[in-house]
Amino acid sequence: MTAETVKPAPETNGAPQDFVPPYPHRFETLPPVWKLIGLAKKNFLAIWTESDFQSRLRSKKVINRELFVVNRPDVVREAFQTRHKELQRKSPQMRHSLEPLLGDGLFVSDSDTWTKRRKVVAPIIHGSRVPGFAPIMIETIEEKRADWAGLPDGSEVNVLAEMGHLTAEIICRTIFGRTLGKDYASEVVQGFADYQKHIDQVEIISLFGLPDWLPRYRRRSVRSSIKRILTVLDEIIDSYAQQKESGEDSVIGGLLEARDEDGKPLSRAAIRNEAAVIFMAGHETTANTLAWAWYLLSQSDRVRAKLQKELDTVLQGRTPAFSDVPNLPYTKAVIEETLRLYPPVPILAREAMVDTSISGKPVPRGSLVLVVPWLMHRSPKLWHAPDAFRPERFINPKAKKPNKYGYVPFSIGPRICAGLQFGMTESILSLAMLAQSFDLTLKDGTDVQPVARLTLRPGDELPMNVHARHP
Repeated sequence: MTAETVKPAPETNGAPQDFVPPYPHRFETLPPVWKLIGLAKKNFLAIWTESDFQSRLRSKKVINRELFVVNRPDVVREAFQTRHKELQRKSPQMRHSLEPLLGDGLFVSDSDTWTKRRKVVAPIIHGSRVPGFAPIMIETIEEKRADWAGLPDGSEVNVLAEMGHLTAEIICRTIFGRTLGKDYASEVVQGFADYQKHIDQVEIISLFGLPDWLPRYRRRSVRSSIKRILTVLDEIIDSYAQQKESGEDSVIGGLLEARDEDGKPLSRAAIRNEAAVIFMAGHETTANTLAWAWYLLSQSDRVRAKLQKELDTVLQGRTPAFSDVPNLPYTKAVIEETLRLYPPVPILAREAMVDTSISGKPVPRGSLVLVVPWLMHRSPKLWHAPDAFRPERFINPKAKKPNKYGYVPFSIGPRICAGLQFGMTESILSLAMLAQSFDLTLKDGTDVQPVARLTLRPGDELPMNVHARHP
């Protein structure tokens, strides 16, 4: 997207100090299909009209596929909860984009494979295990804080890359163990960044209704990224025996030792696939959320001051522990509002496996059903001043906000992200520990625009200046 195609941030109808971050131009009427496909290849956020943000349920035929956009809590619940069995399959675009890397991992599998694997994998990363992972999170964030403290005041850093490496270190150390995580994090994070940059964003083959078995062309750069990541994962799995003997615990150990309902272990391929899923979901989405949070804070003096006041009052200069997380409601609200404005996966697409219906409207087999957090999280029907950055809406009981099916940054229903509590805890602790010690200001002249490919990022980089705080 170019700066010319992005609508300037309008004045909010809320308080005058609310910051309204930029967003792509919203069409008054739907452009022709050929133009939509071209826009989607560059940025999925650029294809929507003003009316899409207010709609409840609408459909449109794109080439040979019927598309249904589900955009209110009641129909989201029907599509992703009530109709889960019929609508559990990810879209062809998502499956063919990620299967080369994730195989039959939870993120892209469905039916019996998904059901059996979820029972095995979910307990390994369940929210009940997060307190045990918190010390690794805090240790890793402390290292990042020390790195920044060693920089000259005002130094420029690429915050998107910095948060990427931070969350990669955290997820690597919790999945692979402290030693292996530290050795391999940079290699895997760069592989994921390259993969997302080069993978095709629109599945033209599937829009024509052609079969899944038809071979898809993969660019050399994509194949290289896949090989880079999977080679590292194979080396880590091979090294686990030594780690186990040293007494270190890790998620990869849980995967290797897990047994299904028949008492059988996961296959080597399944272990690698699930490790790749956990890494992708646990690193990329949280890194983007933190990068967006830093950008939003840098543009809102009011929110930044309230956040810093909470941190200074509650923590009084000490490093937070896991037990402090419930006592940081405004910090949590900043993360929640960031997830509302910039949901990491802004389009949740499913394919109808059989003929079904939504709200009485027939949904033929093969149709695509889209729940679009980017639309629903900014719907004026569900939110007051929907484009404004206002964390208070998550802690003010009188603030207008929908039920859980209207706020879905981690998806919803049976396929809700199993690592939800891990990601929220990691985000809150990272923001709390770093904002305790630093102010980040946007580099002069930087034009930040949201761009969605597989995930929603603030462009390819986010240059900011790091300034030490002295509360």
